[in-house]
Amino acid sequence: MTFHCKNFNLENGQCKRLSGECVPARKGCVLEGRIAVTDELAERIEKINKETRQGSRKKQKK
Repeated sequence: MTFHCKNFNLENGQCKRLSGECVPARKGCVLEGRIAVTDELAERIEKINKETRQGSRKKQKK
């Protein structure tokens, strides 16, 4: 199966919607909750979500 996302920036390989790495089905992605993901992809998504939460906490403390 192939997929083309209108939010994918071909120039830098980033997601325009989320302003970061394109990882299908991550939080905020147009595919979130619509597709089944492999265990490997689920782990990658969880890692990104943790990093995002930690970054948000640091900004709130300032």
